[in-house]
This record gives sequence, structure tokens and C-alpha cells, in this order.
Amino acid sequence: MSGQLLLALLRRLATPRVDVPLLLAILAVLGIGLVNLHSASDGNWAMVMSQAARLGVGLAALWGLSRIPPQQLRLWTPWLFAASLLLLILVPVFGTGRSGRHWLNLGVVYIQPAELTKVAVPMAVAALFHGRRLPPSWTDLFWAGLLIGLPTGLILMQPDLGTAVLVASSGAFVVFLAGIQWWRIALLATPVLAAAPLGWLFLREYQRNRLRTFLDPDADPLGSGWNIIQSKIAVGSGGLFGKGWGEGTQSRLDFLPEHTTDFILSVYAEEFGLLGVIALLGLLLFIVGRCLWIAINARETFSRLLAGALALSLSVSVVVNAGMVSGILPVVGVPMPFLSFGGTANVTLLAGLGLVMSIHAHRKFMR
Repeated sequence: MSGQLLLALLRRLATPRVDVPLLLAILAVLGIGLVNLHSASDGNWAMVMSQAARLGVGLAALWGLSRIPPQQLRLWTPWLFAASLLLLILVPVFGTGRSGRHWLNLGVVYIQPAELTKVAVPMAVAALFHGRRLPPSWTDLFWAGLLIGLPTGLILMQPDLGTAVLVASSGAFVVFLAGIQWWRIALLATPVLAAAPLGWLFLREYQRNRLRTFLDPDADPLGSGWNIIQSKIAVGSGGLFGKGWGEGTQSRLDFLPEHTTDFILSVYAEEFGLLGVIALLGLLLFIVGRCLWIAINARETFSRLLAGALALSLSVSVVVNAGMVSGILPVVGVPMPFLSFGGTANVTLLAGLGLVMSIHAHRKFMR
């Protein structure tokens, strides 16, 4: 009997609880990120090891969440959403940051509660729609709007427009994947688009300057336009093959600002060129596509909506950051997933992928 139990235990341990192709792609991107960070930080091993430790925490979260059935995750969702909302409420009181209150100091580490809502919001909306008749009714859309609007509004108060847009998008993707009719989308979007010009009145001056710089970066090349001009120089100077690892001049000579965080993709493009960027974006596209494949094959509403929304949210973060550093989109302070130096954002991303892994691992047991 004990031999059979031991054999069953060994089989359980040998059975992959993660999607191997997805995991390999994630590890490849994380490896590229650490190599690129070493160069972007001018060989600062302390920063690289700090990032590696944070990624280790994220991978541990990925592994742990992959072993929890989606049914249990759905039951925990209200508590996770409430906890993330509470942390956002504490930010205006106890938060800290350079251009607002974005971070909470827990003594041992700093966390950015807004990043946690990128997972909590789609989980909450997906849990709301689970077991309900789809497409969602107006009542369901009202409650979904409340779940999306509360954290988004608190993030806008910090202020953090870029993260607020990503959080709102993550919830909106769940609504879209739930099959909301196009006429309802048009009906909801029309007043929002009509009122969009009024949003200019509520923007901070630095946010207005970002939009002005996007329209004409050469108007103030030594001031507000400096960041994007230097970023485009770095991207363009990489050419087809790049200058080589550690040979980029824009970051090493301190022309490129925020070269370990928001503009780290510019460093990568300068050193590895267009071909390197295509390879990196190809890996990220594979991750997004694999998550969508897992969503399509999910057996229940919560799992399908959550996996699909997390995949689309990741793609938006990549597109926004890539567009930002190349001058196609305004600078909004959105980091490049898995490349930019940071803790909460990368741990949250990996935790979200752990939820996708759970959906894949438990798909045979779902009804």
C-alpha cells in the first residue's frame, strides 16, 4: 500500500502543473531582460541581482498559483479585490512617490497597489459574469462598471493616468470577451468620446506637457521633448543588427533618461537592433497567443474570461511601451513587461500568468 502511495506521489510530482511552452517563453524573456538590465545599468550587478530576486518571487507566485484550482481562485476573488481596494485607499494617506503618491512602504519592501489591481479587476469582473447568462445585461454591465470604475478612480487620484488606463482596459477586456453587443459598445462609447475634450481640464500640467510633446517633441528639445528625442535616437541608431551588448551610447553617456525602467526597450533596440527587437516581440507575441489559446480551451466562463483578459492586458502593456519609446504614442510611464526594473509590476505579471497556468493545468477537471 505504501508503495502505491509513493508511486502516486511521484506521478503527481512528475506531472507538469505549468504549460511548458509558455513557461519556456517566459524564462527566455526574463533572461533577455536581465542581460539587457546589466547593460542598461552600466554593469550594476546589485541592480541585476535585485531584479533577479524579484523575478524569483514572481516565479514562485506563478508556480504556487498554478497549483490552485480556478474554482478556489474564484471563491477568493472578492477578498482579493477588497484587499487591493483597501491598499489603494491607503495610498493617498500613507503613500509616497516622486510625482505623486504611488507606493506604500511596508518596512521591508515598497509595493505599488495599482499594479495589483491589474489582476484583481479582471478576476472580479470575470467572477461577476460566471454562472450568469451572456452576453451581459445592463444590470451586469452596471456592476462591472462599478468594479472597474472604483479602482480606476482611486488610481487617477494618485495621479497615475497610464496605470489607470491599463487597469480599466483589463476590466473592459473581460466585458468584451463576455460577448457584449456592438450596439451597446457604441451606446456606451459615444458619451465618453464626446466628453473626452473635457478631460483636458482635469489633467495635471505635466500630463498636458506630455501630450504637447507627443504632438511636437522638437518644440522643447532640451526640456519636455528631451526624453522622446533621445529615445528615438537610441532606437534608430541600433540599425538592423545593433551596436552590440554593452556598446550602447545613449544610456552609458546618460543621454537617455529612465534607461533601466520606462525606456529600457530603447537600450535594447540600440544594442540588438531591429532583428533583436523582432525576436523579443516575437517571444512576447507567443506568450500572448499561448494565453489566448488556453482561454479558448478553458471549460468554464470564469477561466475563459480571465485568461483572455490577462493575455490582452499584457499585449496592451507591450504595445503602449513600444509605442511610447518610438514616439508613436505619448509618454505615459508604462514599463515594458519583464524588461523594466521593478518589483510589484513584474511579480504581478508573473502571478497573472500563474492564474493562466492554473486554468490550463486544471482544464480536464472543469465542467
